[in-house]
Amino acid sequence: MFTFVPQYESLNEVLMDQKLASLGDAYVNFLYSLALSKKKGEATGIKVKGRLLADAFKRAELRKFLPSRIDRHKMADAAEALIVYAWIRGSMTMEEGLEILEQNGDEAEVLSLLLLTAKKKVEF
Repeated sequence: MFTFVPQYESLNEVLMDQKLASLGDAYVNFLYSLALSKKKGEATGIKVKGRLLADAFKRAELRKFLPSRIDRHKMADAAEALIVYAWIRGSMTMEEGLEILEQNGDEAEVLSLLLLTAKKKVEF
């Protein structure tokens, strides 16, 4: 269905794809906003901060899949790329992502769980 997404050989390729990260930015913000809206009981739109995504990325122990000397912004991009890639491949549904994000707890920890789930579902 999404023929514009190339066939990747490794997780590193997914994490480093800036175009995928750009699409992932919109998807993650949408998914996060939906989860927050359900929790609050009213429509809410939010932008997930890069610092939060980078923290979740590190907590998920995904940092090792990126080259050394990568900054927080690139880690956030990698997180967004992975989450949207799992959805594009049909490996993780939007509903599964929402279920994870609706859990109570530390935001970075919940996002870390989303990243770990996405990684597990797209294993190379």
